[in-house]
Amino acid sequence: MTHAGTDADGRAEHDAARTPRSARTAPDGPRRPRPRRRWLRWAALSTSVLVLAAAGAGWTLYQRLDGNIRTDVGTEQELQRYADQRPAAPSSKAKNILLLGSDNRGGGNSAYGRDEGSARSDTAILLHIAGDRRSATGVSLPRDLMTDVPACTRPDGSRSRAQFAQFNWAFQFGGAACTIRTVEKLTGLRVDHHLVLDFSGFKSLVDTVGGVEVCLPGAVHDRDAKLDLPAGRQTLGGEDALSYVRARHGLGNGSDTGRMGRQQQFLGSLVKKVRGNGVLLNPAKLYPVLHSATSALTADGGLDSLSELYELVRGVRDIDEDQVRFLTVPRKSYRLDSNRDELVQPAADRLFAQLREDRPVRVASGGGGDGEHSREAAPGPSIRHGAHPRNQAPGGVVGSSVHGSREQQAPLDGDEPGKPGEVYKGTTAAHDICTADNAENGLN
Repeated sequence: MTHAGTDADGRAEHDAARTPRSARTAPDGPRRPRPRRRWLRWAALSTSVLVLAAAGAGWTLYQRLDGNIRTDVGTEQELQRYADQRPAAPSSKAKNILLLGSDNRGGGNSAYGRDEGSARSDTAILLHIAGDRRSATGVSLPRDLMTDVPACTRPDGSRSRAQFAQFNWAFQFGGAACTIRTVEKLTGLRVDHHLVLDFSGFKSLVDTVGGVEVCLPGAVHDRDAKLDLPAGRQTLGGEDALSYVRARHGLGNGSDTGRMGRQQQFLGSLVKKVRGNGVLLNPAKLYPVLHSATSALTADGGLDSLSELYELVRGVRDIDEDQVRFLTVPRKSYRLDSNRDELVQPAADRLFAQLREDRPVRVASGGGGDGEHSREAAPGPSIRHGAHPRNQAPGGVVGSSVHGSREQQAPLDGDEPGKPGEVYKGTTAAHDICTADNAENGLN
């Protein structure tokens, strides 16, 4: 009986297994969905929710970063008034971006001096990005360079007169627009974009990347610059880094030229830091950097969105470090005032011509871009006392930063065929900051 019953039960189970699913019913109605089906539905629903949440969070972060950037609408409007006076845009895909460090003491910058209601460009670097995106060249323009500053619109709506003055006065007279027009008049290069960074923004950016490495030949104890640093290789946080790049009298020979050299070394080290720790490829690291950068910047209408900044970074992130070059425009002490600068000619004109034609600029390391170059500089033009110096020759040809005869100025068609091009003293992002000679950097 027991065996027969077992067979019957087995047949019953076998018959049930062969019965179509649609014909099977539980005693009290249709069977509930199987556990596997319920799990798949919950998984799909959960995934959808996560995707939507991530998209929403990503959009929120994007909007927050995008909203951080301040747009310099006034500069764009002012430049439009002088559109017919500006150099033509390059035919290649090269870009010229003017980087300005403002010494504005307003807002969060009051710790660095009394706010007098105006600002000057503490730092000015013209960044040329080659059309093929294989090189980038940053040229420092001395704040004390004597040059022609055009008539500009002041913040209060009044007009300044055209005058021969210190370069950094242009920013005080008419902000970024006046500085851009001064740079274009000086170099013959069209400035495509500009970015303005203040003290607080600089500190925030340095702190976000975890500090930037510098190398000091000796200990520094400078009360005015608020610097107390040991000798050797070290990483500086935002506050010390700001003091380091701004200091004049406590480091080196106390000149503004020496300070520009330190700024160039610092920027090269910053580029290396950002590239070396994978910031550009790691979203978790990139977001804080973007947040600090966008919060610190005032940009023109062509670089005032996150997408535009990202396209710019993406275009240059693959440039080799030894092809990211920094130098100071060839300069020397202004002969009427040793505390001011003038251009060394014809070296400066050749440099500007190379950039206009999007030709590579070569640099050789020498401990900081002090504006010297490897060739012997031609004698500078003489000045007729009482004459109004000019730095722009008729017809848009770039001349000397001081008045001189046309015969004394070098042709602007570049170097002679078959001869090596000009080599300027400067540095690259690949250069080791503690290497004082040319062995590490070579010619680039």
